[in-house]
Amino acid sequence: QVQLVESGGGLVQAGDSLRLSCAASGCTFSNLSVGWFRQTPGKQRELVARIFNSGTTNYADSVKGRFTISRDNAKNTMYLQMNSLKPEDTAVYYCAASHRAVVTTSPDYWGQGTQVTVSS
Repeated sequence: QVQLVESGGGLVQAGDSLRLSCAASGCTFSNLSVGWFRQTPGKQRELVARIFNSGTTNYADSVKGRFTISRDNAKNTMYLQMNSLKPEDTAVYYCAASHRAVVTTSPDYWGQGTQVTVSS
């Protein structure tokens, strides 16, 4: 049974940094495409960043230059380094993984979500 467990969310001020982690278990992590998504009340879950099976990364325009996605296959863990945080980054952040070449908003696996709140 595949499980994804996020950690690292919290309350920060605008301009601060946070690093989210997502630990995977019950799978061959290196075979999965992975990504981070976020959701605010009343809105659809949206892509933040993802890593294709090929290793290519892809970011939402709103986070380019501020966020960095990475993975450590030896630790079965992916990360989202978030710098220069803005109040509009406030959301519940979810990690996701897929057996397909690219993870989308319909992945095979979701984490439980972690709240990130950025105060102005």
